[in-house]
Amino acid sequence: MFDLKDKVILITGASRGIGAAAAKLLAKSGSTVVLTARSEKALHALVAEIEGEGGKAAAIACDVAKYNDVSNAVNFAVETFGKLDVLVNNAGIIDPIAKLADSDPDAWDQVVDINFKGVYHGIRAVLPSMLTQGSGTIINISSGAATSILEGWSHYCSTKAAVLSLTKAVHKEYADQGIRSIGLSPGTVATHMQVAIKESGINPVSQLDPNVHISPEWVGQAIAYLCTDDADKYCGMDFSLKTDEGRLAVGLPTKS
Repeated sequence: MFDLKDKVILITGASRGIGAAAAKLLAKSGSTVVLTARSEKALHALVAEIEGEGGKAAAIACDVAKYNDVSNAVNFAVETFGKLDVLVNNAGIIDPIAKLADSDPDAWDQVVDINFKGVYHGIRAVLPSMLTQGSGTIINISSGAATSILEGWSHYCSTKAAVLSLTKAVHKEYADQGIRSIGLSPGTVATHMQVAIKESGINPVSQLDPNVHISPEWVGQAIAYLCTDDADKYCGMDFSLKTDEGRLAVGLPTKS
């Protein structure tokens, strides 16, 4: 467990999966978590669970595809808790999985709006306050898909590649002003997204045994690690949980 006492952390896509698991773990680590997602009902249930275990949490509905929603969520966090130390850009989708010739343009565009523009919206919204306070951490949930193409995942792979570029851009432009920007590539995780991947039957990932997927709690622990100074050497790049080095750093079992 990493000590994140007094940190204020905003998490997008926090209503389930990685976002929800990270929220609970980060709260147990001493931070105050601000939870955002489109499903306000699910968020409030999660806030009640965290507060029931002695944690500090708040929720605000937010569609990351809409900049005003993201800006409002950031303002809410700063106005409620006086600062914002960490942004976790977690919201992301992969549906519908299809080869390019079979893809639906509107659905493809929606993936871009959430996976790529949503991350930009988060970065753009938090930078002014982080720059004013002279510190801040931006963690973008990435993927091995950022650097390799998988059949049927043109939308997901290209948006994750774009997110990796944003991670590098923030580092290049603002590292000297106290802003830490890190991507997190967790590998395959046992979330609802894996159900959609399995049902598609496209590419080798859909054929994986469900037992090989790591738990979202492991990803939450990695996020906690990336909030600490110990992870500074990974700024400006993607940190991978698929390597023994990465897992050892986080305190997780290695593959070997």
